[in-house]
Amino acid sequence: MGRAELGRRLGYSPSTVASFEQGRRIPSPKTIYKAQFPVFFQGIAQLEKTAIELLMYDTFLVNGLVQTEEYMRAVQAMRRPAPEPEVIEQRVTARLVRQDIFNRLPAPLLSFILCESVLLRRLGGVEVLRGQLEHLLLVGQMRDVELQVLPLKCHEHAGVDGLFMVITWEDGKKLEYVEAQGISTGPHAARVHGVAMNNAESSTVTSSLAWFKSSYSGAEGGQCVEVAAGAAAVHVRDSKAVAGPVLTVSRAAWAGLVGLASSERGV
Repeated sequence: MGRAELGRRLGYSPSTVASFEQGRRIPSPKTIYKAQFPVFFQGIAQLEKTAIELLMYDTFLVNGLVQTEEYMRAVQAMRRPAPEPEVIEQRVTARLVRQDIFNRLPAPLLSFILCESVLLRRLGGVEVLRGQLEHLLLVGQMRDVELQVLPLKCHEHAGVDGLFMVITWEDGKKLEYVEAQGISTGPHAARVHGVAMNNAESSTVTSSLAWFKSSYSGAEGGQCVEVAAGAAAVHVRDSKAVAGPVLTVSRAAWAGLVGLASSERGV
């Protein structure tokens, strides 16, 4: 990559880039950070660092936060027009830096839904795919990570518009990131796809969750409501109709409901 192209991407003149290369000027941390990511993703990569919850749905590739280094290199090399080797290295490094999110304290809630087809594509070859699948098994065992697979035999699901990511901050504000044409982004889209994510979760994995009966449902008690908690959402169903509809709400909304109920009971 030449000085002119690098300068265009970073917002500097070729002469400024030359001064960085020759040691006459030291680039700021912000400049170094921008150099790691494609222009279209720089803002989102920064916002991830302060999120308390990330909900992600992927249809074509394994999500970047859970890719192995070998898988990253294979995917980057397949892009067209083919990127220069130094660009591939730059993007791989940037993606590995993003994965530091797993070491953050307090840990954010990370919920991944992958289309089953993602796990069948042998991108990079059999060995690369095997290593990637083994890595997913390890990631799925982490305490604050929820990893789900949307089966190909599913007759319907709420993610037909393609991949997306919903970012939630401590103040409750949400933002959605999509890489598709014809779909708007912002708070409204985040609410829509947040519901879609919950619906997808309900339709694919609630049958495997640990359900607990509640004795506080109704004026006379009884056990007619069951609750199951996932990493990103809480599910509620009628214990007398377990195959029926499932109500799915965010963990924050559920905590608020429990707090209100407890205060009314004087607990």
